[in-house]
Amino acid sequence: MDAARRIPGFGTDLEATLAWARDATRDTGAATASVDTVWQLLASTAALDVAAGRVLEPHVDAQRILAEARDDGIAPDLRPLDVDTTSTWGVFAAEGPGVRLTASRTATGWTLTGTKPWCSLAAHLTHALVTAWIGEDNRGLFAIALRSPEVHVHDGPWHARGLPRIVSAPIDLAAAPAVPVGDAGWYLARPGFATGGMGVAATWWGGATGILHALTDAAATDRADQLARVHLGRADAALWTARTTLVDAAARSSEGDAIDRAILAARVRTNVADAAETVLHTADHALGPAPLVADDAHARRVADLHLYLRQHHAERDLARLGRDLVRRRAERDETTAGESGW
Repeated sequence: MDAARRIPGFGTDLEATLAWARDATRDTGAATASVDTVWQLLASTAALDVAAGRVLEPHVDAQRILAEARDDGIAPDLRPLDVDTTSTWGVFAAEGPGVRLTASRTATGWTLTGTKPWCSLAAHLTHALVTAWIGEDNRGLFAIALRSPEVHVHDGPWHARGLPRIVSAPIDLAAAPAVPVGDAGWYLARPGFATGGMGVAATWWGGATGILHALTDAAATDRADQLARVHLGRADAALWTARTTLVDAAARSSEGDAIDRAILAARVRTNVADAAETVLHTADHALGPAPLVADDAHARRVADLHLYLRQHHAERDLARLGRDLVRRRAERDETTAGESGW
C-alpha cells in the first residue's frame, strides 16, 4: 500500500486511482491469488480510502471472473474489444424495473441492446463484464468495450454525498458488439459468484476499520472517560467478529454446493454489514458532530461507507437467506436436526 499512499488524491483522483488499481491487481496476481490474499488487498485498500476500495473491487472481480472462465475451459477472444494491459474493468450485473439488456446472436457474433442500470464508473472504465438476457428466462455474461460508439453512458442521476465521484448510472447499448463469457447461466452458477459477493464485504470491513482508528484515538486522550472506552470496545468487538467470519469464509469459500455457497455469502455479508453499521452508529455517539464537519477525511469515510453498505439489501437479503435455508432443509436429510455443535 506504500505506492497508494504516495498518490496525490488517492480515492478522489479517479484516473490515478484506477491506474493504481489496474497495476496493483496485476502486480499482486489478484486474478488467481488465494481468496484470503485478495480479501486482504481489498480490506487494506478500503482502510486507506473507502472510495479507492470501491474502485479496486470490481476490477479485481472482473479479472478473477475471466481467470475462472479460463480454468473452466472457456477462452473468450477479447481481441475484437481492443483489450490490452491498460484496460480497466467493471462488472455490471444489476437489474432494474422497466429496463432490460438483451443479447442477440448475429451472423458476425453477439450484440447487446437495451439499458443496463447501476453501472459504476462506466464513464471512466474501458471495458466491462455485463449480464444480459438470452431469451426470456436465461442470462449470460458478456464482455463489452465501454468506449464503443454503440454504448452511451449516462452521467446521472447521481446526487450522492457519499462516493460522489463514483457515479453509478445507466448505460444504453444499441447493438453493441459483445463477447460471450461462458454459456447462459455460467456466471451465476460458478463458485466464484459467492466469493465475489463476499469480497465486497471484505472491502466494507476495511472501510470500517478506519473509523475504529478514530474511536481509538478518542479513547486514548487525557479527556477520555469510561464511555469513550465502552464505545471503542463495542466497535472493536463487532469488527473482530466480522473479521473472524471473513477468515472462516475464506478458508471454506470453495466448499459445498451452490446453495451452501449462497448461504455462506449471505451470512458473511450480513455479519460484516451489521458490524460496519455498528461502527458507524457507535462513532456518531462517541465522537459527536465535530469530526463530521471539521475532519474532511473522517467525514468522507463515513459518507462513503454509509452509501457503499447499501449494496447490502438488509432485510431483503435476510429473507433470501431464510428462503435458502428452507430449501436446503427440504433437499437434505436433516439427520442431525436439533443437535448443536461447531
